[in-house]
Amino acid sequence: MNRINSFEELQKISQDFSKKLDMREPSHEEELAVENKRCERYVTVCGGTGCKSAESDKIIENLQAEIDKAGLSDEVTVAVTGCFGFCEKGPIVKISPDNAFYVHVTPDDAAEIVTEHLLEGRIVDRLLYEEPTIKEKVKRQDEMSFYKKQERIALRNCGLINPEDITESIGAEGYLALGKVLTDMTPDDVIKVMIDSGLRGRGGGGFPTGKKWAFAKAYDADQKYIICNADEGDPGAFMDRSILEGDPNSVLEAMAIAGYAIGATKGVIYIRAEYPLAVNRLMIALKQAKELGLLGENILGSNFSFDIEIKYGAGAFVCGEETALIHSVEGCRGEPTNKPPFPAESGLWNKPTCVNNVETYANIPAIINKGADWYNSIGTAGSKGTKVFALAGKINNVGLVEVPMGTTLREIIYDIGGGIKNGRKFKAVQTGGPSGGCIPAEDLDIAIDYESLTSIGSMMGSGGMIVMDEDNCMVDIAKFYLEFTVEESCGKCTPCRVGNKRLLEILTKITNGQGTEQDLENLKELAQTIKDTSLCGLGQTAPNPVLSTMKYFWDEYVAHVKERRCPAGVCKNLVRYEITNKCIGCTKCARNCPVSCISGKVKELHTIIQDKCIKCGACFTGCPVDAVIKK
Repeated sequence: MNRINSFEELQKISQDFSKKLDMREPSHEEELAVENKRCERYVTVCGGTGCKSAESDKIIENLQAEIDKAGLSDEVTVAVTGCFGFCEKGPIVKISPDNAFYVHVTPDDAAEIVTEHLLEGRIVDRLLYEEPTIKEKVKRQDEMSFYKKQERIALRNCGLINPEDITESIGAEGYLALGKVLTDMTPDDVIKVMIDSGLRGRGGGGFPTGKKWAFAKAYDADQKYIICNADEGDPGAFMDRSILEGDPNSVLEAMAIAGYAIGATKGVIYIRAEYPLAVNRLMIALKQAKELGLLGENILGSNFSFDIEIKYGAGAFVCGEETALIHSVEGCRGEPTNKPPFPAESGLWNKPTCVNNVETYANIPAIINKGADWYNSIGTAGSKGTKVFALAGKINNVGLVEVPMGTTLREIIYDIGGGIKNGRKFKAVQTGGPSGGCIPAEDLDIAIDYESLTSIGSMMGSGGMIVMDEDNCMVDIAKFYLEFTVEESCGKCTPCRVGNKRLLEILTKITNGQGTEQDLENLKELAQTIKDTSLCGLGQTAPNPVLSTMKYFWDEYVAHVKERRCPAGVCKNLVRYEITNKCIGCTKCARNCPVSCISGKVKELHTIIQDKCIKCGACFTGCPVDAVIKK
């Protein structure tokens, strides 16, 4: 395709290519194919990191070979797409317009899919998703509980388009918002739309995006910069990675819009080198956008020029903080600095700079195309739009979910997530990653927005959501997150560098069964001091897991200290194994014990010599009649 020289030309191309996407959208008017009926089909195969690691590339190869063999090449198109969000069920294959949704597909399933579904019009039942609560198979994606309550804006094109083909992005309204901005709007108009939309930064802080742009525009400079924070350091978080893998052009377009709004001509995407697939697709998107004149000099025939380069991060969590990120881009050590001045005044190379994360940018083209009022109508009074969460942990439906602000935790965990695995009891959910807090069952009906989560000791963060059940020890969970933040601290300020180490030492002492009541007092006081005195957001929020678990699960801390007992049976030094009267005297436990601490004769009750027990659990896991209990 040749360079696109005007907005009108872009609109015409978008209309032409949108036709090839129409059949991929779910529609209840489209009937499933009946036997021997052949029609035009589109087969999309998830090409996200998780699915690629499970041989989705080989699935595509095998599907194409079987389609060619069946003589369906003119009727069926097979293509890679981005993450569908239902990550645990991958690899995923979707067939449109049937909207049939196959999960856990393997390369060996390709022949059956082609023969049964594409040739004979029969659904392959064994590859359908089964609802965990009702144990029923579901044929269509839009009928699955995982998707019913979602509203996909940032993820709107993930699972729909081929991320390596810019024409499909254009067919899905890609770059139309940029064309509209350059043709019909002034920079002030763009900023007003963003302010009126109510969009807040999705990187964790939640600062209003339009206000940040307005601040940067207000400062005069010979050069300004737009930065995309694609560092995404929270454990278990993969929202930004999935957007870049599934719809990279939406981010490039949004960065150009931001550049036009504040008067910047250069953009930087700061992405961790651990995301090779996202990097590769970004590079493809950049190359194609420049070839079509959608980035570079005189975009769409206007006098606006904007170019983007990629900078790699080494995976430092602290570089998610914008001043640390900027220092890293400049080639310096990734450490935060005091504010003010804020980056909007003095950022990259001491020039006015706007930093937003991937998810924030992914919302912007949709807002420009559909209007501020449309976006402002979604969500709550103080938190507009939708939020993407990486739902993980002890949950049946693990994956990416995008829901309107104001959706409750209960709806996400039980309606979308399908409830707790193996019928276990819900205990807590951690939101906001290492900087967030653990939320107990009594707060499951709280509406998810920035203020509500903060009010109960947690935070939105970038969108990690880890579900825990009754088998999780909350003291151990707090220790886990402290281990992470201690490792990731840049060490610049004393409260974070030293204080968090002391917190970890106290938690380790408690989980080892050596804690005292004074340790509990010290833990609470030190956590609050670190929160109040640290330099940047990492240090200020690092104590949140400790403070929230102490607030809501105080009885577990007391049990560890006063009773020398871990109620969940997780902390090894506090676990005690005992053999009950259910013992049949099979001697299997004694034979499996590596330190010979179990005594007893055949067909008689066995006992554990506690002083010799090393708490390995071999007796517990190996007993054929569940006679061994963990206390």
